[in-house]
This record gives sequence, C-alpha cells and structure tokens, in this order.
Amino acid sequence: MKKLFYFLPLILALSCAGKEEKQIETEITEEIQEVPMAAKPDSVLRHNVFFSFKETSSREDIQSVIDAFRNLQNEIEGIENFEYGINSSPEGLNQGLTHAFVLTFYSDAARDAYLPHPAHAAFGAILGPHLDKVTVVDYWTRP
Repeated sequence: MKKLFYFLPLILALSCAGKEEKQIETEITEEIQEVPMAAKPDSVLRHNVFFSFKETSSREDIQSVIDAFRNLQNEIEGIENFEYGINSSPEGLNQGLTHAFVLTFYSDAARDAYLPHPAHAAFGAILGPHLDKVTVVDYWTRP
C-alpha cells in the first residue's frame, strides 16, 4: 500500500501533463485555422525562358547571368516565383538550349510590367555578351 502512495503523485502528474499538452496542441491548431490562407489563383502564368551560352563564356560568366536573373524577383514586383535548371533530358531534342528558367506571374499585367522594366533591361545587358540562343514560351496553367 505504501508503494501505491509513492506512485500516486507520479501518475497524477503524468495524467495532468498529457492534458496540458493536448490543450496546447488544440490552441495552436485553432490559431492556425484562424489565420487566413493567402488566396492563390486557380491558374498562373508561366514565363519559360531557355538559353544556350557562347562557348567563350566561362562557368563564372554563366553563374553571374543566373544570379542576375534570380535577383529580378527582388527588383520587380509581380514575379511570384523563380526557378531554373540545366537540361538533363536524354532525348537530345533541346536544340542546343542548355538552361531553363521559369518565372511565375499571377496576371498578364504583372508579366507585361516585367518585360520593359529597367531591371529586366539591366539583366539583358549582363546576359547579352554570353547569350548564344534564346527561346521564350509563356502559357497559363490548366488544372
């Protein structure tokens, strides 16, 4: 019987701790549910740009172009996302284009404001000496 009295406070403490954790978890969940989610459009505009670089351009030159392109999202309002990658297709249908860039916009107006933007023109000056080929394809996503 004495052993039971020793374990009773421990059992009581553990059962209370579980209730407190459960209550904290419930409060956090309720707070998260109260925060409104940012409305994302059903469809987005993807601005796809494909480059090949001159053979005379070094890896550092190409990296400076990539960095400048990536930085446009910090300089031009309306670019919702930026991503890029290097061609890895085994099909051999890339027609010499090696680098793919995708900018996401939520409206034609945002894309249209990006195109003549002075920061975009400044990027063109960085790109120009290294650019061999370019292809651009824009489309609205469909679910």
